[in-house]
Amino acid sequence: MPNRLALEDSPYLQQHKDNPLDWYGWCDEAFERAKKEHKAIFISIGYSSCHWCHVMEHEVFENTEIAAFVNQHFICIKVDREERPDIDKHYQELHMLLNRRSGGWPLSIFCTPENKPFYAATYIPPYNRDKSMGFSELTAIIAEKVAQKDEKLFQNADEISGFLRPKNEPVQATALNDKIITQFLLQAQHNYDSDHGGFSKAPKFPHTSTLETLMTLDRLRPNTTIRTILTHTLDTMALGGMYDLVDGGFCRYATDEAWLVPHFEKMGYDNALLCALYAKAGLLYENEHYLQVAQESAEFMLRFMMEDDLFYSASDADSEGKEGKYFVYRYDEIVRALEQCGVSDIDEAAKHIGATPEGNFEGHCILRLSSPQRPAWFEALKEELQKLRLARTYPFIDRKVITAWNAMMIRALLIVGKVAPKYTTQALKSLDTLLSTMEKNGALQHSTLIHKAPKIDAFLEDYAYLCQSLIEAYQSTLDERYLITVQRYAHKALEHFYEEGKWYFSRGAFPTLAEFDDGTYPSALAVMVDVLLSLGMLIDPKYRRFAFKTLEYASIKLMKTPIYYPKLTEQAIRYIHEERLVKGSTEQLSAIQKPFSHPFVLLKNDETVEGFLICGENSCYSTTKDPIQLDELIRSTI
Repeated sequence: MPNRLALEDSPYLQQHKDNPLDWYGWCDEAFERAKKEHKAIFISIGYSSCHWCHVMEHEVFENTEIAAFVNQHFICIKVDREERPDIDKHYQELHMLLNRRSGGWPLSIFCTPENKPFYAATYIPPYNRDKSMGFSELTAIIAEKVAQKDEKLFQNADEISGFLRPKNEPVQATALNDKIITQFLLQAQHNYDSDHGGFSKAPKFPHTSTLETLMTLDRLRPNTTIRTILTHTLDTMALGGMYDLVDGGFCRYATDEAWLVPHFEKMGYDNALLCALYAKAGLLYENEHYLQVAQESAEFMLRFMMEDDLFYSASDADSEGKEGKYFVYRYDEIVRALEQCGVSDIDEAAKHIGATPEGNFEGHCILRLSSPQRPAWFEALKEELQKLRLARTYPFIDRKVITAWNAMMIRALLIVGKVAPKYTTQALKSLDTLLSTMEKNGALQHSTLIHKAPKIDAFLEDYAYLCQSLIEAYQSTLDERYLITVQRYAHKALEHFYEEGKWYFSRGAFPTLAEFDDGTYPSALAVMVDVLLSLGMLIDPKYRRFAFKTLEYASIKLMKTPIYYPKLTEQAIRYIHEERLVKGSTEQLSAIQKPFSHPFVLLKNDETVEGFLICGENSCYSTTKDPIQLDELIRSTI
């Protein structure tokens, strides 16, 4: 018989509706019952495409013996971290506090009957395993201590709750200067993997915002070392493995150093950010391969992850109960596909795409090219391999619509639209749909399902990324409506989340400070600074003062370890260096095709200007009627 989660909208919570555990969604009723019956609280946080969440569900939450005990002694609450990032951030901070290392998913939290947390872990096996305590043994200990009202446990919970409250401590500041660039580059070089690209060992994440900041620095101060780090990483990521050469789009991360074996889930935010990154790099370096990867990623999102102009949040790593089953191929399947394409040297072709009889993943083959140059027969092979996938079960798709993630994808499409206008058309349609769907009674909302009314108020990330996409829409169309709309949302963000240089991610059930660092995607605080600096140039310098106060609040951390905060570091560098505004008529500005070599340039339509007028924050410098001269003129004014 289904539990209470059958009544929830979240696809992740729906996945757990048939568990024998007596789950609640996040609600007052659960906490009131825990207090009334003096039962410990177990909170489990995850998301629908999380592989280890599925493992823990199968091993622990579907175990009837464990469920019988836990139902008797605990109140169990399931949370979708994509639906409630505020709750997730609160308890991730708890995990860091208690374990001195970052958490992840599934996140497992135990609390007193008064909802004061005292224990945090991620995946927990069902029974004692190696040196890890099992869920069965752990819950037995906790149930006994809570029943006996163990004084030390409750005292620890009180102390932990005090540490978790946001502090209003005075903040020291330091001057922001160009040393931040030197420090960032030194730290990026230190972390750089010269063999495979990227900035870490296994597991390997794309670190999109670090690459974006390096691209900005290469424009500001052209540097062969920076460009090598950037292009080497872009080249190696796109060879395959973490990048899906058949359907397009990126998986969340690679489990190895060489980007070969991915964790096969595909997240909307990763594909939005990487699509934008490859498009910008393709435009800047006139690299057709990068533009192809960007367009393939955009096509993946449009074909597999969009409905009625809105984008889904994620697709699963697993299908038919096995990780990666949809994505990988038997060697004989690849050989037959190559034969169908008329390839003469089958062995050499198979070798070029990483296919061997023994396979490179559990006896199967993950496609990965041996060089960025795709063979002439590759497109035909891709079609044959796509046909094979059509006969397979596609991984589960979480059809949740998240404002911030949709805004990221819309911005990416606008950037790709600079080389293929159809993407701009789709982006503007999606933006209109997002705005009409996610505003309720004048308030922005965080998430919903397609064709359902949203129920959760927006967080800082929703305002920040939506504002950023609106500015990109204005830069692409020069339609003043987008500027008016972005001002409205920026004002609401300042009103709801800003406090003397400090930003809150949420001011609701859990007042949570916004992070400086880039986690799974760039910091909402950093994106908000990006928005305010743009508005400061396009509308009114007053917005720059809010941006400066935010940078000042983070300045000591930024100057010491900028590599931890790449997006905010990029904005600090932008604030230090002069920005430029190019004014002209809509028709004239639309004729500008290539990106400027200076990274901090915005366009603003002004029908009174003949030709192009180049301006700074407080004055204008020069005019020209020749768009080809613009780049050199801008450089001459810096």
